[in-house]
Amino acid sequence: MKAKKKIVVTVSGGMDSAVLLYMAVQQVGEENVYPLFFNYGQRHLKELEYAQELVQNLLTKDLKEVDVKFIRELAPVSSLTNDDIDTPNVEEVMGEAQPKSYVPFRNLMFLSICTSYAESIGAEEVWYGATQVDSLAGYWDAEETFVKKVNQVIKLNRENKIKVVAPLLDMNKADIVLKGIKLKVPFDKTYTCYSGELPADATSASSSLRIKGFLMAGLIDPMQYKQDLTETWQKHNCKVI
Repeated sequence: MKAKKKIVVTVSGGMDSAVLLYMAVQQVGEENVYPLFFNYGQRHLKELEYAQELVQNLLTKDLKEVDVKFIRELAPVSSLTNDDIDTPNVEEVMGEAQPKSYVPFRNLMFLSICTSYAESIGAEEVWYGATQVDSLAGYWDAEETFVKKVNQVIKLNRENKIKVVAPLLDMNKADIVLKGIKLKVPFDKTYTCYSGELPADATSASSSLRIKGFLMAGLIDPMQYKQDLTETWQKHNCKVI
């Protein structure tokens, strides 16, 4: 019987990466999933706590934290790597060529590290959490074309065949929420807010898009917000998960 493939998964502690992690475990089993978290000095480093808890509750292995804080020093031009730049709201993000929260070539660096790790442990795939809305929000390094080009470069490897897979790329936020519900993802144990605040700020772009996903799915987001969203949930007849 052929052994199941190994998968390297990027885990940020957010809603999307949690669903990605659970999907990987469902496909190949927890023993074949290798989670990575990237610490690049991001404003919302609080997400690390959530990523660690997600992994601890699902896998027998620990979350591997990769220190790439040099990104904050080399590229302090993003709201995620420079505290003096305000985090954009969803109106400021949608339609922009590149939003203020874009970190120059961050995802390409992350995927290079992921594939390096994958090759060292004999993993066949790297699962990348890019979603449909990321491309719409101006992140060129989360588009289908980007994933294809990265895989073209990886194919130059003469001995080890590794592929970057983006299972959420064709899914909107509601699709991701509903997929997570089927997989029993503990959304109350995830954190999606570029502000880095707790309770989260519902006006930040990342939180707004998360909220919209839950609204479209007809469910109440269990993440805590500093704003009272009771009327919003009631208006859309949302139910408790």
